[in-house]
Amino acid sequence: MADTKTPAGRAVHPAVGSSSGPLNRRRTRKQVRATAGSGRMAALLVSPTLLVLTIVVLYPTLMALNESLYGAKGLDPKTGFISDTEPFVGLRNYADILGQAGERFWNAFWNTTFFTVVTVALETLIGVAMALIMHKAFRGRGLVRAGILVPWAVPTAISGLLWRWIFNSDGIANALIGHQVLWTTEGFHAKVAVIVAEVWKTAPFIGLLVLAGLQVIPKEVYEAARIDGASAPRQFWHITLPLVKPALLVAMLFRCMDALRMFDLPYILIGAQKHSVETLSMLAQHEASNVRFGPASAYSVLLFLYVFLIALTFVRLLGADLIGDVGADTRKRKGRRLRIPAPRRKEVTA
Repeated sequence: MADTKTPAGRAVHPAVGSSSGPLNRRRTRKQVRATAGSGRMAALLVSPTLLVLTIVVLYPTLMALNESLYGAKGLDPKTGFISDTEPFVGLRNYADILGQAGERFWNAFWNTTFFTVVTVALETLIGVAMALIMHKAFRGRGLVRAGILVPWAVPTAISGLLWRWIFNSDGIANALIGHQVLWTTEGFHAKVAVIVAEVWKTAPFIGLLVLAGLQVIPKEVYEAARIDGASAPRQFWHITLPLVKPALLVAMLFRCMDALRMFDLPYILIGAQKHSVETLSMLAQHEASNVRFGPASAYSVLLFLYVFLIALTFVRLLGADLIGDVGADTRKRKGRRLRIPAPRRKEVTA
């Protein structure tokens, strides 16, 4: 086989220059082996996490789904004797929840949704304001940061007892408003008490995550905006908010998932079986405490599906922002703000 000539006159063998030559095939095989080795190493590193998730998430979920298909122990209508085992009832627990117990279920469902929407919205506004305050450089900033983050460090049970004392009939809340309101009884005021206590405790969480997002924004971006004459509100709306959006959306997602599973705060602050503040988690706990594990598991499965659908919708609609490249966005904005036209070259005449 004759050699081919390059424009420089040098000979190149077809096996070397061709894409199907032996050398290229050997390189391809090495790349495949390297990729397979990287995949095995990645699987090995991820396997402990998958094992933990299987033990603490997947297995309990499957057990709850299985338990929801069984009824409570009691009198067997077929034999007339007391049964020591839980009878298999199929989907009857779900049918009873949506049928006989439908009013209580939908009340808890709407209470859970209402608490989630209102608390997350208020926590987002207050958390962003907290982050902006903590991000400013001033004397005593460390003390202010510690004071803002203290509510998040307080256990929820202690927080519930604290706010129960504040919302007592002769507590601080009634002394401030000058009216006698029974906050811990049935009514819309009980919802207000739960919202105030929940926002006070968890707004610092959003503020902490937003603060982390603020600290990665280069100062040069704001300097360029000030040179361009942008006011503080325009800097916040066009620079701060877009660049901190990924951290803010992650915080909102976590808070939504946590608020949908709200149990301990309304349970301690207002009490059990209160129509105004009863949530889906409280329903499941009530059934389990009465040794009706089948209906309790059915409530838990429905709550799991609700949380899963909300999280999936959140990620589907805002997935690009959740994993957005903050650095690339910053560089793009920085380059756009700091673009300086090149000076014209003067012609020199002889």
